[in-house]
Amino acid sequence: QVQLVESGGGLVQPGGSLRLSCAASGSRIRINVMGWYRQAPGKERELVASVTSGGSSLYVDSVKGRFTISRDNAKNTVNLQMNSLKPEDTAVYYCNAVVIPGGSLWGQGTQVTVSS
Repeated sequence: QVQLVESGGGLVQPGGSLRLSCAASGSRIRINVMGWYRQAPGKERELVASVTSGGSSLYVDSVKGRFTISRDNAKNTVNLQMNSLKPEDTAVYYCNAVVIPGGSLWGQGTQVTVSS
């Protein structure tokens, strides 16, 4: 059984940095797209950033220039480097993987809190 295991959340002051990591464990799988979503209290879950197996990435406008997504296809891992964090980045962050030939996996979520 394949699982996505996340790590790296926590509490940070505004302007600080955090790095989220996600690894797919279990049976050998092929993953098309890996990404990070977030959900703040009272809001819908939104895509933060994603990256294809070919290396094409996209970001939600609010994090462009501050967050960087990276991926290791051989290890089925994805990282999200978050710099210049703002209070509005506070949310539960979820790792997502779109697998081949089809289906979607979700991590358990990791809390990111940006507060002074």
